[in-house]
Amino acid sequence: MKKIIKYVIADILRNKIVLAYTLCLFVFSFSIFNLEDNTSKGLLGLLNIILIIVPLISIIFSAIYVYNSAEFIELLVSQPLLRKQIWISLFSGLTVSLVVAFLLGVAIPVCIYEPTAVGLTILIVGVLLTIIFIAIAMLATLLTRDKAKGIGIVILLWLCFSLLFDGLVLFLEFQFADYPMEKIMIGISMLNPIDLGRILVLLKMDVSALMGYTGAVFKNFFGTSWGFASSILVMLIWIFVPVVISIVRFNKKDM
Repeated sequence: MKKIIKYVIADILRNKIVLAYTLCLFVFSFSIFNLEDNTSKGLLGLLNIILIIVPLISIIFSAIYVYNSAEFIELLVSQPLLRKQIWISLFSGLTVSLVVAFLLGVAIPVCIYEPTAVGLTILIVGVLLTIIFIAIAMLATLLTRDKAKGIGIVILLWLCFSLLFDGLVLFLEFQFADYPMEKIMIGISMLNPIDLGRILVLLKMDVSALMGYTGAVFKNFFGTSWGFASSILVMLIWIFVPVVISIVRFNKKDM
């Protein structure tokens, strides 16, 4: 199992796309902080990149890598190895590689310009989003053997989480504006890891007013230590559930 993980990590870290991803994050992070006199504004700009670019790269790269490794996976399945170990090794290799790429690109500028609790929260959110969308991508690749369809599915999932979900929430808010929707919005926000990450960072920055009329409710719940821990727990569940489902499907999959 360790050998598979080391092979996957070494293979991914040699990939030019991952190197370009790390370099782009590094350049963007430094540029954003240098363009703004106020580091808080720089963090908001960096947050937008993390919430959009990091999930996009994580889900697309992971899906493509799994599809391109189909022959390698079939070879491993033919060996006296548990399928569970093979899939976990592949997931672990992808996770370590992309998390390292993210931290090299973002953690250094954040530690230089904003070594605070807010900066640490942004890094935690970025790492969790990376792992979550790797897990979602690996589950999506088991839905179809066709690479084009698989890539289409993961792009659609990313669009749903990053764009369409917010539109749906706004629609619900307008349609049920006369009803007390604040507490319901807390539950709905947990259905989207990107929104959950955004809320955690904004509340750490004490700019909950940017989230509209539900800001006070979010601050009362997520602003406490228990609320923050609960939010992290929900994001961990977003990792655990897709991984477990994908392992079950992979064990039953006809190679």
